[in-house]
Amino acid sequence: MGITTHVLDTAKGRPAANVRVTLVRGDETIFDGATDNDGRARLTDRAEPGTYRLTFHTGAYNPDGFFPEATIAFRVENAEQHYHVPLLLSPFGYATYRGS
Repeated sequence: MGITTHVLDTAKGRPAANVRVTLVRGDETIFDGATDNDGRARLTDRAEPGTYRLTFHTGAYNPDGFFPEATIAFRVENAEQHYHVPLLLSPFGYATYRGS
């Protein structure tokens, strides 16, 4: 059912728009784009089983921040499930979890 993300800027208390996001499985780039005005991105409509790397290019969004990027590796085991991988972002920290 696909993979989506949502980036929330916890320091500003609002969605993080226009954050570049890339999704890679193995050597294949599945998505290379940016979050919309609500901080969301639909990365793929169908996720095949495997290990994915989701990179948020946070340096352009937070130029004075500590982390130039945040990379999250995760596994897709069931292609029939939806995988939502949100990022809570601030200039000096980030957190993630498997969303719904």
